Amino acid sequence: MCTVSVVLLLAYIVISGHFQLVSNLQPKGREDCCFPDNIYSCFTSSMSPITTAAPPSLVKLVPELGQSNVRMKDPAFVETAIRTMMRDAHHKLQVVADFDRTLSKYCENGRICSTTHSVLEESKFMPDFYKEEAKKLKDTYMPIEFDPTKTVAEKIPKMIEWWTKGHKVLEACQLTRDTLQHIVADSHARLRNGCQWFFDKLHQLEIPILIFSAGIGDVIHETITQQSSFHSENMKIVANFLQFDEMGKMTGFAGDEIIHTFNKNENAIHSSDYFFNIKHRENLLLMGDSLGDLKMAEGADHVECFLKIGFLNFKVEENLPQYSQSFDIVILEDESLDVVNGMMRAILDLSS
Repeated sequence: MCTVSVVLLLAYIVISGHFQLVSNLQPKGREDCCFPDNIYSCFTSSMSPITTAAPPSLVKLVPELGQSNVRMKDPAFVETAIRTMMRDAHHKLQVVADFDRTLSKYCENGRICSTTHSVLEESKFMPDFYKEEAKKLKDTYMPIEFDPTKTVAEKIPKMIEWWTKGHKVLEACQLTRDTLQHIVADSHARLRNGCQWFFDKLHQLEIPILIFSAGIGDVIHETITQQSSFHSENMKIVANFLQFDEMGKMTGFAGDEIIHTFNKNENAIHSSDYFFNIKHRENLLLMGDSLGDLKMAEGADHVECFLKIGFLNFKVEENLPQYSQSFDIVILEDESLDVVNGMMRAILDLSS
């Protein structure tokens, strides 16, 4: 009996110590990570993501991938993909990119930049009732969008409610094309540093870029036009577009389909002939700032070489493990396209 008691006591000490270790590893502020029901999540979410430094051979190809704010879970895969794209050059390349906080900045000089929706919500040209209603909707639905206890299936009906109600409020504002131009010019929406070079090189080499957004398509088009160059020959925007009458007054939204945060894989673009028409472009660069953006290229079934680039703009420590597992390359708190443009220079054999 004495031996059994000692064994049981030692087992209790070991188990208790293990539980205490895991409890101490729980990330601060992660109330969704509960002990003991979510013990495995507590342990894994607190661990640093498995990332490897870029090898010299990769840094030689793309020096920007050696920067301290770049993370890669598999640098060897990244190098192989880049070398494949280099071999095929521009003939087989296509780009799919999110807009808000991917092509546009998250912040500038310490100030949070405007998204396509907040361009309108913050504007002095918009009526007060619109700003008040937009804020109420955001306060109601944004917590649902980021609620870790709800599944995507549970969130989707609420996102449809949010977008539908928001669109109806906007329709009541009697917005005009001319006013929209002034709103964008006066806004704090900013393209990332390096966008001009990026857009121009894609245009010069006739590389298609699909800009996919749950935001307002007219704001995206106007922002690019005012701050860079919109090349209609190779640039396509899929977003929620406004509809105007012959006098330039907004009458509603074009089309019946709402694009929201969680349906970027269900939009009409995936049932259209867009990807089929460029099926010879088997190399794809995808750029996004959220995990939902990973679905933007669904429908491009012909792709053989696929690199996913993620911009992690805030809450880095909290989100890095999941981003590192989902994206091939993660760029931390960077308001430029320097890393992407460095990759483009290598792939397209450009010196400047």
